[in-house]
Amino acid sequence: MAQRAFLSIRDLTKSYGDGEARTQVLKGISTDIEHGEICVLFGPSGSGKSTFLNMVGGLEPADSGSIYVGDTDICQLRDRELVEYRRRELGFIFQFYNLVPDLTVRENIEVCQYLSRNPLPVDDLLNSLGLWEHRGKFPNQISGGQQQRCAIGRALVKNPSLLLCDEPTGALDYHTSKEILELMERVNREYHSTMVIVTHNDAIRHMSHHILRLRDGALSEDVLNDQLLPAAELTW
Repeated sequence: MAQRAFLSIRDLTKSYGDGEARTQVLKGISTDIEHGEICVLFGPSGSGKSTFLNMVGGLEPADSGSIYVGDTDICQLRDRELVEYRRRELGFIFQFYNLVPDLTVRENIEVCQYLSRNPLPVDDLLNSLGLWEHRGKFPNQISGGQQQRCAIGRALVKNPSLLLCDEPTGALDYHTSKEILELMERVNREYHSTMVIVTHNDAIRHMSHHILRLRDGALSEDVLNDQLLPAAELTW
């Protein structure tokens, strides 16, 4: 029997509403994402990208199908088991950071350190993310790029096997976006985290191992990229 991919999704469906108002958002999605891959997910607004990410994150239930993370089908987990799955396996990176305004940069990262059984050292992350000199500042005292670095540190400190990233550069300017993408590339290389990145920025496909595109709830593209371009060389 062939070994299952780290993230293996089969016949995944999701609908919202009832009767004539019922809308099928995902229509039998199947794909395999290997451990350590950067996978980018494209699609127009309303194509199901965020729904897909939320389902992989155990935040929304599937109507049918399976989502295997390692050997576990998270679609079969009870609520308490889903909480443990999110604590054990996942890091989330959002477009709008969601930092706690009354906590310092260090404290925002430490919040998630306490959730993990095998966290990364906070001091090492602060240095790696270029935040050491800002560690005692509050979110409103640092730039948008530094806030996103803090959000990445908060996700990484749990030492997750899977990073889910929802428009991580969507609120940033070109220069800062490039810095964040270079950072995520380095994180992938150093920590071997599997990443699923939802974005509208088509240039990110060139630094990604795996490219998915959703259209009308179905996968219109599912390809591997064998000509990786370093994030520093991306232009858009």
